[in-house]
Amino acid sequence: MIRLDNLISEITQWIDDNIHQPLSIEDVAARAGYSKWHLQRVFVQMKGENIAAYIRDRKLTLAANDLVKSHDKILDISFRYGFDSQQSFTRSFSRKYRIPPQKYRRLYAERHY
Repeated sequence: MIRLDNLISEITQWIDDNIHQPLSIEDVAARAGYSKWHLQRVFVQMKGENIAAYIRDRKLTLAANDLVKSHDKILDISFRYGFDSQQSFTRSFSRKYRIPPQKYRRLYAERHY
């Protein structure tokens, strides 16, 4: 039987490798071969956050990187990471980073261009 830490490492790697795809808890559970309820319980136990929060955090981290290292429109970045609109992206981004994406870009992008 696969150890739980190996399972979670495998699953987080799979999520990271597929982060540009729409990912649901059902997709992750199917990949893991466990029920979504069991996988969610184990994931929270091992990572301290649920699967959806992990996915959202990874997408926002990558989006922040794109804001700083590219000239892509914020709308394009928001769609790239599966947000339904620029407004929902801005809301989630602002919750995580405490500033909106445009301001984040202005503060940090000049260091990379």
